[in-house]
Amino acid sequence: MDLSQESGVGHTAGRAEAAAGMVLLTLASAQFLMTLDSSVMNVSIATVAKDVGTTVTGIQTAITFYTLVMATLMITGGKIGQILGRKRAFGIGCLIYGTGSLITALAGNLAVLIVGWSVLEGVGAALIMPAIVALVASNFGRPQRPRAYGLVASAGAIAVAAGPLIGGLFTTYLSWRWVFVGEVLIVLIILALARRMADTPPEPGARLDPVGTVLSALGLGLLVYGVLRSGTWGFVQPRAGAPAWLGLSPVFWLILAGGLVLRVFSWWENHRLARGGAVLVDPAMLRNRTLRGGLTSFLFQYLLQAGLFFAVPLFLSVALGLSAVATGVRLLPLSITLLLAAAGIPKVFPDASPRRVVRIGFLALFAGIVIMVAALDAGAGPEIVTWPMLLAGLGVGALASQLGSVTVSAVPDEQSGEVGGIQNTVTNLGASIGTALAGAVLISALTASFLAGVQHNPAVPAEVASQAQVQLSGGVPFMSDQDLKTQLEKANVDAKTADAIVQENANARIAGLRSSLSLLAFIALLALFTGRRIPDHQPSAAPSEPSPAGPS
Repeated sequence: MDLSQESGVGHTAGRAEAAAGMVLLTLASAQFLMTLDSSVMNVSIATVAKDVGTTVTGIQTAITFYTLVMATLMITGGKIGQILGRKRAFGIGCLIYGTGSLITALAGNLAVLIVGWSVLEGVGAALIMPAIVALVASNFGRPQRPRAYGLVASAGAIAVAAGPLIGGLFTTYLSWRWVFVGEVLIVLIILALARRMADTPPEPGARLDPVGTVLSALGLGLLVYGVLRSGTWGFVQPRAGAPAWLGLSPVFWLILAGGLVLRVFSWWENHRLARGGAVLVDPAMLRNRTLRGGLTSFLFQYLLQAGLFFAVPLFLSVALGLSAVATGVRLLPLSITLLLAAAGIPKVFPDASPRRVVRIGFLALFAGIVIMVAALDAGAGPEIVTWPMLLAGLGVGALASQLGSVTVSAVPDEQSGEVGGIQNTVTNLGASIGTALAGAVLISALTASFLAGVQHNPAVPAEVASQAQVQLSGGVPFMSDQDLKTQLEKANVDAKTADAIVQENANARIAGLRSSLSLLAFIALLALFTGRRIPDHQPSAAPSEPSPAGPS
């Protein structure tokens, strides 16, 4: 080969690498955008509520409804990608999502906000996120997939970490509305770049199963809504002031009903398949041992991730009184190690055992959480979160570098859209459970510690302690010292008693955070022992091969 030929080959290879990089940037940007919406407004709820003339509860309802719409339609969104083609489903999803962002930016009341943010953005996300998983599979060969999936997943995790910072900056210096204007601009750029992506054509004969669609949406909706409401209503025993159905919390019945409907959905899909009809999800795919192992690890990853991003910002913003911007800055170290691990592990260790990397990831998460628990003290400052965040980022990055490739490569490429729908459903469920569990344990421990503290504190009069026992038995709110002082002043509590109550509240906050994080540490340890279904080598199922199945 002469020099001109060598130059031509090198130029072609360089162009191919640049094109692959642009595809990866496009898909990672879409993943960042989808995840950002779940975290960016959490620091601006009060401001948004005031601007659209509603209450904090109204905005929290909109956030809950967004999660609900996205989770219930995710499996259906994956199937639509099979029918229309993944690239077309991705584009349609972007258009719907961008329209929703524009309506949200212009919203003047809660109803318009819910239509734009909760409904349209939720539907758009349900089309986009399964398509992202399938488009990585169609644009990257199996050897390149761990790194590609790792970087795309990292973009989502970084959005969770950066959300409070971005939301805080825009709300403080501009307006929360500009966040959604920015989303519209990003969607337009993504649509322009998406033209360069390779697509898989629509699958011949692929059809939607209307009954299966309704059953899956209903079952998942009941399940996710029950989990989302558990912090307010309680898991089994109803909280004070919460509704009760047959003496139990509605959450218990919602989760039970959701599980039963999903069981009927599974029966229906098997029934349709036996009669040669179109199905929403091939039940045989869920008997794939490797796929189930990957999905289980995804559930644990997002549970731990969400729980951590619930507890740590509470410590920084409420216990220490940091602003939204300062809180966001303290969370950013996670992004550094996350990117290094997600991109570096597949590049430096391309033949690393996925099982070993996943276990190292959960071990790093466990270590980070344990260090955080050990450092938590009444006098601790914001610097104690640095090492936990670095270790958590390393853990999440290690998991991201393997799990996406494990789940998709465990089945033929034609089923990558279906896997994308199931995978994103599992991650949404994991995140919802993580937040609910962390919140429930935190409030329970906070309440027990606070009530015991005021009961035995000699500076708190017996009648005040008794009144607290009655009024706060259903749960003590997680509030700052300043907010508590304001409430006590309004109640005309004398200064000495107020100071004692504030101190007990500060101690109880730490006890609640420790309990919440300790539960997450236990779950991370448990996740270490569930990784046995992750293979020692990346799966390599070819399109013509049947999905590898194994016993439970």
